[in-house]
Amino acid sequence: MNQLLKLFFAALAAVLISSCSDSKTSETPVVYTYKVINAYPHDREAFTQGLAFEKGLLYESTGLNGSSTLRKVELETGNILQLHKLPAEFFGEGITIYKDRIIQLTYRSNVGFVSNKDSFELLKKFDYSTEGWGITYDGKHLIMSDGTLTLYLLDTETFREAGRINVHDKDGPVSRLNELEYIKGQIFANVWPTNRIVRIAPRTGKVTGWIDLNGLLSLQDRDRPVDALNGITYDAVNNRLFVTGKFWPKLFEIKLVPLK
Repeated sequence: MNQLLKLFFAALAAVLISSCSDSKTSETPVVYTYKVINAYPHDREAFTQGLAFEKGLLYESTGLNGSSTLRKVELETGNILQLHKLPAEFFGEGITIYKDRIIQLTYRSNVGFVSNKDSFELLKKFDYSTEGWGITYDGKHLIMSDGTLTLYLLDTETFREAGRINVHDKDGPVSRLNELEYIKGQIFANVWPTNRIVRIAPRTGKVTGWIDLNGLLSLQDRDRPVDALNGITYDAVNNRLFVTGKFWPKLFEIKLVPLK
């Protein structure tokens, strides 16, 4: 009997050790580098705060008081097809597309705008109590960042808070979350003011990946002042990931390459 008990406990210990090892491995975020697939012209006067993509067109929000805009852009040429200038008191921030609307945040005014996607006609405004940084749509809720470690789930019609996600990795909280994009069940977020994007599991807030985009902008592209990497959008139809930055002369289509 004693021998059977020893064998049982030895087997149990092996299972527990294996389980702990698998858990630890599953909690280790994947680190990615990138491959540039295409580079497109980008307005280097644009202080990019938000990007969205639909049916071959880019939608972009730019910031700075007195220079903030909502614009529709031709991807291949960078030509601005349509532009709406925000009143000077507003500092434009993230945008997302929801049905036939564009939802745009502002930085410290505690107000967001809902506009018709085609005409840019203002349909309504909504309030929020935090700063506005990035916003995306996961198919059910709007997800908003405010520069902290917290992401806010908002009702798509009332804009009332429906939940929160606190983002963390194995080393602790991950803050300064900025522009957001929901891609294949994960939240991608620029981490201001770095050249890194973090990938987040929405249900738990756990970081599942880090994307290192250092070196994306060449020295030649920096012949005039540029600011932080900011702007993520995804073409779900053609599986294309686009990124850019504030005052960047290019917008890049990239492929993620996991580091081994």
